Amino acid sequence: MFLLAGDIGGTKTILRLVEVTEVTLTEKTFKTVREAQYVSASFPDLVPMVREFLAQDEYIKPHLACFAIAGPVVGNTCHLTNLSWVLDTQRLQIELDIPRINLLNDFAANSFGILGLKDFDVHTLQEGEGKENSPIAVIGAGTGLGEAFLVPQGKKYQIFASEGGHTDFAPRNDLEMELLKYLQTKLKIAHISVERVVSGQGIASIYQFLRDSGYAVESPAIAEKIKLWEQESKKTIDPAAIISQAAFKQSDRLCEKTMDVFIEAYGAETGNLALKLLSYGGIYIAGGIAAKILPLMQDGRFLQTFKDKGRVSTLIEKIPVHIVLSPQVGLVGSVLYALQHQD
Repeated sequence: MFLLAGDIGGTKTILRLVEVTEVTLTEKTFKTVREAQYVSASFPDLVPMVREFLAQDEYIKPHLACFAIAGPVVGNTCHLTNLSWVLDTQRLQIELDIPRINLLNDFAANSFGILGLKDFDVHTLQEGEGKENSPIAVIGAGTGLGEAFLVPQGKKYQIFASEGGHTDFAPRNDLEMELLKYLQTKLKIAHISVERVVSGQGIASIYQFLRDSGYAVESPAIAEKIKLWEQESKKTIDPAAIISQAAFKQSDRLCEKTMDVFIEAYGAETGNLALKLLSYGGIYIAGGIAAKILPLMQDGRFLQTFKDKGRVSTLIEKIPVHIVLSPQVGLVGSVLYALQHQD
């Protein structure tokens, strides 16, 4: 039996074709046949992308598919948050000629993948005092900000997606207050979600705020790249990567401060999620950014704002904090979900 798994994001989509073999009546194993990555915005819809992918193995026909999607899945339909696609299972099953297709929120998929992680797939920032039969939280900044959680149900976990990334950004100091007002004025809206700050797009917005506020002089090399990104319509340039790399090299004060603000806001929101759930089973930081900026995540600022919760700081110090290093956690979660829901 062949299964098609997909991790569909606002920036990129990864498709994986796997072959599933049954070891026993209850145990199934799988191996990857082929995998490919695409620029999501280069396609008007998921269907032509999948057709292009499957055309390379014309004699293989998937029996089922599961797509993890960056957006809320309601009634087997998803309007992607950062991409102008509308997907529903019935249409996809007909147009792709795949008998069964599941759509899954990307962070629900990440949560399923968490259950399949090995020790080498994670880096622990805080050991804490983990407790069995406790909730597990998952958060991750990428193109947007995803949040989900797992609740123990007997020997298994029930997984819940959420749209926590769209809750209000809560500034903690004068600089973040100014950032909030800047975004409200720029976007002409009152509600500024935490995703507007804690994400790849958030890194770019923080940089623009600091630049426009005259915090530091913009270096010519970075200024040229950011200007090109601001002017292009299809947004093929990744400003978050440019800014974070300059911060790593300690060659640009504006980029360094941008990453300072980003990491502190990321730590604060991660602490908010952990506190709301009391996730003594651990909180896992997934997404596409944390593993790429691991040295910055390790330098203490993230944990400092994570734990800075006033009278209940001692509670949050007990929660284990892990960074997911594997970029495949969403794909693995999609496969595991599809296998559990194939009937």
